[in-house]
Amino acid sequence: MNNGCVLVTGGAGYIGSHVALALLDAGWSVVVVDNLSTGLRALTPAKARFIYGDAGNVELVSGLLQKYRCEAVLHFAGSTVVPDSVSDPLAYYHNNTAVSRALIAACVMAQVKRLVFSSTAAVYGNPARLPVDEAEPPRPITPYGTSKLMTELMLRDVAAACPLRYVALRYFNVAGADPARRSGQSTPNATHLVKVACEVATGKRDGMTVFGTDYETPDGTCIRDFIHVTDLAAAHLAALDHLMAGGDSEVLNCGYGRGFSVRQIVAATERLAGRALNVAAGPRRRGDIVSMVADTARIRARLNWQPRYDDLEAIVGSALAWEGR
Repeated sequence: MNNGCVLVTGGAGYIGSHVALALLDAGWSVVVVDNLSTGLRALTPAKARFIYGDAGNVELVSGLLQKYRCEAVLHFAGSTVVPDSVSDPLAYYHNNTAVSRALIAACVMAQVKRLVFSSTAAVYGNPARLPVDEAEPPRPITPYGTSKLMTELMLRDVAAACPLRYVALRYFNVAGADPARRSGQSTPNATHLVKVACEVATGKRDGMTVFGTDYETPDGTCIRDFIHVTDLAAAHLAALDHLMAGGDSEVLNCGYGRGFSVRQIVAATERLAGRALNVAAGPRRRGDIVSMVADTARIRARLNWQPRYDDLEAIVGSALAWEGR
């Protein structure tokens, strides 16, 4: 068991809280920094030390890193709603890029040499081939994707100038909830497909809209590579272990390598919930990518990561259990 300390930004959010739980389960001490703009204090694990504050506050973060002798930072604080980034790009360049720049500066100031960053498959835009691997040139089509790519580039450049090593995990579509129901997707007015479908199935929403039914896909709806949040959390621990062992900086896809359409998600939710969902067809949304599926060979090889919940029913079932708790 590891008794070292790590700082988790955005640890009151969906993914950050699951990673904080996994870190605590693995024996790490955890300090969470979150301004609760979208996170919920109740999602922060009880055994973690919670600090209300902004991940972009250099003095606060560098002070915490030194006070608690943190060995690494896991960075989740940021904005993630793709259509919102199209309508308000400056907010995304602040929350995702400027805040990351300040956080990296705090790491340099405090001489913390390891950072795990939550990036996104949105950096690829509409890739030329699927499954997409990390050699594909990034071509983001939204401010969200660009804001994350800019942080990747900052990490690359700072790592070349300072003794900082990092792992940037390019998430595909994260869904599901902690199997022990300690955390789950709790963002009010969430836009995540599985979350929305499960809210409809449990009566928390009257209905849902499928945005775009005329894409060039088998059933006309967008296709995504869905990954269970618990497997994603395990990937972060593997990335941290890699850096603690002296491993080199990496940029890695984090998905399963197979895609499901929006209609398939709806059908799986109906099957597991035992009821039909009220689903309406709507227009395409600005910024939506048609199909996105990961090539996962590199993360499996570099981090020896082996997912445990690579099953659509496990993903949707855990999300339904969280909504029905």
